[in-house]
Amino acid sequence: MAAKAEQSAASGVPVPDHGEQPVPHRDTPMTHAQVLAIALPIMFSNATVPLIGFADQTVIGQLGETHLLGATALASNLFNFLYFLFAFLRMGTTGLTAQATGARDPSETAASLYRPLLAAGFFGVALVLLQSPIFDIAMWGFRPSERVANVARSYYDIRIWAAPAGLANFALIGWFIGLGRADTTFYLQLFLNGLNIAFAVLFVSVFGWGVPGAGLAALLAEYMAVAVGIWVALAELRRRNATVSWSALGTLSRLKKLFGVSRDILIRTACLQMAFAFFVSQGAQASDLTLAANSVLFSMTMISIYMIDGFAYAAETLVGQAIGAQRRQVFRDAIRMSTQWAAGVSVVLAVGLYVGGGLVVDFMTTAPDVRAAARVFLAWAALVPITSVWCFQLDGIFIGATDTATMRNMMIGAVLVYFAAWLVFAPSLGNHGLWLAIHIFFLARAVGLGWALPALERRSFPQSAAKS
Repeated sequence: MAAKAEQSAASGVPVPDHGEQPVPHRDTPMTHAQVLAIALPIMFSNATVPLIGFADQTVIGQLGETHLLGATALASNLFNFLYFLFAFLRMGTTGLTAQATGARDPSETAASLYRPLLAAGFFGVALVLLQSPIFDIAMWGFRPSERVANVARSYYDIRIWAAPAGLANFALIGWFIGLGRADTTFYLQLFLNGLNIAFAVLFVSVFGWGVPGAGLAALLAEYMAVAVGIWVALAELRRRNATVSWSALGTLSRLKKLFGVSRDILIRTACLQMAFAFFVSQGAQASDLTLAANSVLFSMTMISIYMIDGFAYAAETLVGQAIGAQRRQVFRDAIRMSTQWAAGVSVVLAVGLYVGGGLVVDFMTTAPDVRAAARVFLAWAALVPITSVWCFQLDGIFIGATDTATMRNMMIGAVLVYFAAWLVFAPSLGNHGLWLAIHIFFLARAVGLGWALPALERRSFPQSAAKS
């Protein structure tokens, strides 16, 4: 350790430990290896995130009842909506931690963990206390059939008690990503989702507990994973000798920045989840069959989106660290290289979904009508990686820069475009029109954020702009 400290002091570049990625020196060019070292572990760990809903839907799908599959998909989507309303606990933490790391401020690095963990506990308990009205409002919005709603409640009533753990996990993941500890993020996500799959198979397929068993599997997995995550985070802080006082946690300027970032990301994420929830609700209103088919396809596409998002996470970390260290060329290289990889992988995933999507559908459900309906709309699902990669990649850049106000504004505009597209195309094209509208939504977000990117760079590097 002493030798590493001497090497760091001599070169001006902090030497990484335990898989951490270094902040590049001003004269050191960004490399594709640095991007991949962060992106690949997150890419594969992210691919396991939708597996909570995917695994639940798959084990329930083997029961061969369309309404059970639709109910599980509906409940899983409700939790996705609830949790991702609080995605600021992950996104805001990543940007602030990355900038503190780039500025080499260990006290603020520690505070960047404790503040969102405290917030996660508060919001998680609030969700538990408000569980009944939340479910009632959700069912009013989704408008499923009565038997689907009743089954969905049996899942929801159990899993909602995991809300504090689920939100705390967001904060932990954001902190490790901000540090550049992609390997830790990978192992924590693998542990969480591996446990959930194992418990779901045990409780549903072996014990025969049905949909409530799937909810219990998710609850146990989330609490066990967050316990391990906190233990690893505390060990990381000890290794860095990073401490923070209670008074520092309450520093007004830092809290204002955290809450400002959190507010903007909350609005942005609420709009995103409203768009996804609208997609689900339109399927539910069409029929139980359309709901089930759309949910199966959307679960597949979400796995691809989460995988591509690994490169957006890399952009968050590297962009945030570059801004913290005021290294403009590193900022540009991080954007260029991470986006090149994201675009290439999106094409591969799209081809894979189109060619192999039917096999995945057959694996997820044994219901013949759901299999047939899903195949009708498979091509739309296969296009999602290509149309969505640009907006999520730009999200990563703006999150790393903590320019969340622009993200918020562009999201609001894109949602309005989405609803307008649905009004135009759905009446004549039905479910095809709904799928077309979601693609237009992705592209509208990308156009808005891309237009704002040059201004973001000028604001992030005012000294460089002044010199030029």
